[in-house]
Amino acid sequence: MKVRMEWVYKTPRGAEMEFYSDEVPAAQALLFAEDMERTGRLKQVTFVDRFDSSWTVKELKGYLKGIETEPHNVTVYFDGGYDRETKSSGLGCVIYYEQNGKAYRLRRNAPATGLESNNEAEYAAMHLGLQELDLLGVHHLPVRFIGDSQVVINHLNGEWPVIERDLTGWADRIEGKLSKLGIQAEYELVPRKMNGEADRLATQALSGVEIQAVIELVGD
Repeated sequence: MKVRMEWVYKTPRGAEMEFYSDEVPAAQALLFAEDMERTGRLKQVTFVDRFDSSWTVKELKGYLKGIETEPHNVTVYFDGGYDRETKSSGLGCVIYYEQNGKAYRLRRNAPATGLESNNEAEYAAMHLGLQELDLLGVHHLPVRFIGDSQVVINHLNGEWPVIERDLTGWADRIEGKLSKLGIQAEYELVPRKMNGEADRLATQALSGVEIQAVIELVGD
């Protein structure tokens, strides 16, 4: 979760001024707040998340402690491919998350039948990502969903209306799953070249190569 800080600074002579920060990871914001508190000049501090909910220092500490052992800082990349000749589809998703102080990457793909278009395959790929989040135990957290499908991203973020009946069903299914898990979805549209991992997984699924793997990401 990312938050912005709003705080009141008080000088030794009693003058006060309000300050506002850019959006930063919650743990980083808490670190700065605690450091400023040690100066004795921090009169008041509030953290505001992307949904305009306010948090106190105590509340933010409790939140961070509560999610430490659960998957958090979750980002999902998704992509779907559709073969018109065979009317078969390949779905791919890549999930990055943190848990117990470590970073992980989950890769998952799957073949699919019964879909009628590439747009349906894209929706199905995102739904595959949601199923994996459910299995991971991700709930009541903000999650970033990143894809290269203008249709899916713009439908789900409310920019475009969903007119096609088959896509309406997928959109409703995804919104229902998000609500059930309590996930606060944030959507980001990226060029295809920035969605390469999910794209390769979808292509491999179309070729009959199924992948399901989780690895720990170790920094340099």
